[in-house]
Amino acid sequence: MRCEQLRWFAEPEERSEAAGSAGRARSTNSGRILVVDDENAIRLICRLNLQTAGFDTLEAGDGATALELARAEHPDLVLLDVMLPEVDGWAVAEEMAADPDTREIPILFLTARSERTDISRGHELGGVGYVTKPFDPVALTETVSKVLERTRRGELESMRREWEEALRRQA
Repeated sequence: MRCEQLRWFAEPEERSEAAGSAGRARSTNSGRILVVDDENAIRLICRLNLQTAGFDTLEAGDGATALELARAEHPDLVLLDVMLPEVDGWAVAEEMAADPDTREIPILFLTARSERTDISRGHELGGVGYVTKPFDPVALTETVSKVLERTRRGELESMRREWEEALRRQA
C-alpha cells in the first residue's frame, strides 16, 4: 500500500468559507513539527521542506529523545518513524497516548513499514495518518499542513474515524 492510497485521512471535507476559517489562530503553514527518524538524511529532507513551508521544526534521532521533546516542547504534530533504536516508534506513540500532556498531539507515522498490520497498529495507537517511505517531501509537507488545519478545527477524532473507515473498506 503506497502513500498515495493513504492520503485520504488528511483531506479536509468541503466547507463554507466561514466554517473553514472559524477557530484558526495561526496561518495555514505555521506550527512546530517534531521530526523523529534515526536517519539524518530523512530528518534533513523533512526539515528543509517543512521550514521552507513556514514550519518550525524539532528533531529527534531516537524514541527516548522524541518523548522528552514531545513532553517539554508540546509540538503541534509529530512525524514519527517506527523503526528507531532502543525505544521504537510504537512505544513512543503508546507513551504519548497514555500521557495527558501529549495525547492530543497528532502523530503522522512516516515509515518504511507498509504491511497492513503495521498500518492498523498505527491507527490503534492513535495516529492520524500513515505515510510510507520512500515519500514525496512536497506531498508530505502538504499532508502536514492539512492535518494541522483539521486539528485546529477540532477534527482530530474525525481524522482517526476516517482512517478506521478506510481500513475497513480495504479489508
